[in-house]
Amino acid sequence: MKRHASGAIDNDTNKTEAEAPITTNEALDKIVKDYKRAKFLAVDTEFIRERTYYPQLCLIQISDGVRAAAIDPLAKDLDLTPLWKLMRDQKITKVFHAGSQDMEIFLHLMGDLPRPIYDTQIAAMVCGLGDQVGYDKLVKSILDKDIDKTSRFTDWSKRPLNNRQILYALDDVIYLAQLYPIMLKKLESENRDHWLDEEYEKSNDPATYSVDPKLAWQKLKVRNMRPTALLRLMHLAAWREIEAQTRNIPRNRVIRDETLIDLSGSNPQDRDGFANIRNFPGGKDGKLVAPIQKILKKVESLPASSLPVPEKQGFTKRPPAAVMELLRVLLKHVTDKHAIAPRLIASADELEVLASDNNAPIRALTGWRREIFGELALRLKRGEIALAVKNGKILLIEHNEKTN
Repeated sequence: MKRHASGAIDNDTNKTEAEAPITTNEALDKIVKDYKRAKFLAVDTEFIRERTYYPQLCLIQISDGVRAAAIDPLAKDLDLTPLWKLMRDQKITKVFHAGSQDMEIFLHLMGDLPRPIYDTQIAAMVCGLGDQVGYDKLVKSILDKDIDKTSRFTDWSKRPLNNRQILYALDDVIYLAQLYPIMLKKLESENRDHWLDEEYEKSNDPATYSVDPKLAWQKLKVRNMRPTALLRLMHLAAWREIEAQTRNIPRNRVIRDETLIDLSGSNPQDRDGFANIRNFPGGKDGKLVAPIQKILKKVESLPASSLPVPEKQGFTKRPPAAVMELLRVLLKHVTDKHAIAPRLIASADELEVLASDNNAPIRALTGWRREIFGELALRLKRGEIALAVKNGKILLIEHNEKTN
């Protein structure tokens, strides 16, 4: 198969040459004009983020199922505005696989998310392929194709890209464009497309792909921290997040997690105190001493009402273990029967709530989830049905001994 950086896809498997990626505004305008007529576009990106806070976009691949294009965003003087306009076109569905990092890139560079989107990893959860299925496994399962992985760890920022790298990159959207119609037809024929509405609502929310500095502390692994120390950590983590975003460097390049936690607990009062903080950049003479001292003094001046309130650890009666186990078995039975990922219906915490409360405000007791699982779970708790095993398979037995 020949993959063109800006042309049609040939089915001649003896051809293994790819054209160079698009690097001029004239070529980009032409391919964007062609793609405006598409009903959908398979989209993928190649990027690196080891040295930056935001992913560094290095290549954009697009296919409408007829032609595949690679666009080089690092090309000098290339204006991506026409591409961003295409990504915003509501008449064209943008298809991704596990597109969260791609969404983060688009949100940062174009200030918005591509809309509407379709994610084949999300769709796979109701196609019997489990939760968070890998792209190569999905391609093998549906298209019976093997993906060449030899260029997976390429440094995509280096130029020029060689032929193998471009072929590898274009394969992702070529196969993605083949997967989309098949998966879409399957879900529509089974009337399951609406089962993913909540997942897509989250994936279409810009807040999913950005970190609120005020909430950055929640990503740190802390246990049993005193309210005063936790308040310092909340403010220090917010400061670090803003620094990392502003300077576009990884958080730990500003200051490491464990150092931030140490600062919050020890609360150094002067420069000499910073000398005792492990891995503090530059020690007591480091350039971060002054801004951190300013934050610590600010926190000290806050009123007592600013202190975080510890979660109440009062005794909560846990549901009987037997009920939990039965609900887990029932969930496994239902998800196997309908070939969907269990987490689409209920998490472990939600099952625990359901075990104690028949009117719990959880997903499993609303909409299609209630239809296929919630009602069965309630009937199981009421003793109207039972679980049994026959020939290695789970059976639901009605109270009158009839089997389902």
